[in-house]
Amino acid sequence: MDETTLANRAAWDRAYQGQTPFHDEMLAHAATGATLVPSERTLLRDILATHPTVVHPQSGNGQDDIALSQAGARLVIGVDYSLPAVRAARSRADALGVACRYVVGTVPAVPLPDGCADLVYTGKGALIWMPDIGAWAAEMARLVRPGGHFFIHDGHPATDLWTWDLDEPRVRPDRSYFGRSFVCDDDSFPAGGAVMWQWTLGGIVTALSRSGLQILSLEEYAEPFWRMGGIDAAAFRGRLPNAFALLARRPE
Repeated sequence: MDETTLANRAAWDRAYQGQTPFHDEMLAHAATGATLVPSERTLLRDILATHPTVVHPQSGNGQDDIALSQAGARLVIGVDYSLPAVRAARSRADALGVACRYVVGTVPAVPLPDGCADLVYTGKGALIWMPDIGAWAAEMARLVRPGGHFFIHDGHPATDLWTWDLDEPRVRPDRSYFGRSFVCDDDSFPAGGAVMWQWTLGGIVTALSRSGLQILSLEEYAEPFWRMGGIDAAAFRGRLPNAFALLARRPE
């Protein structure tokens, strides 16, 4: 693991350890299944109706895993490189009695066999931690069985360009859509100066296509998947892209 990834993992470890006092609150929220947003449910409805085995790389706090299980998944396997995240996610899944299990691992090099997933589900802050988009896409395709599906719902590559001004949306002068990376603001989650990687939407789609996945759907949304502190920035009010979802299939 390179120095940047190690530092980012340490930042996430601190962030998840800081969530410990909120365990009960997060458990109650997870039980509602609300983290799986309506647009995700629409795109995944037919797939989840088949009761798939789901692999969730970069599963984080595991709340999406619980929602996927409640929505029909037979088994959800969460993978994350943060041990505190895995422990917290496992504790919540056990408390709610849902069919989720967890392993510690990085992306790429997920410690699971080829073709083990009917559905690979990822996103909500996943891509910004990937320094190699081609290696990421190849790993996602490796995990999907022939005839299975890949799905991502994540922050739009443009969303990190917007300021959080309340009057008008503006472009941050310190960031570029075509930049390589940027440092997370000290007041942003997970903070600690973590390095985030910038990818274009075209680069993401091309990487997935080159991995052998067949793109079935690509949608863009004005609503971000997450608002820090519930902020109502002007950039979130319908004029700009803040999230996207992509559904793909691995040919048989």
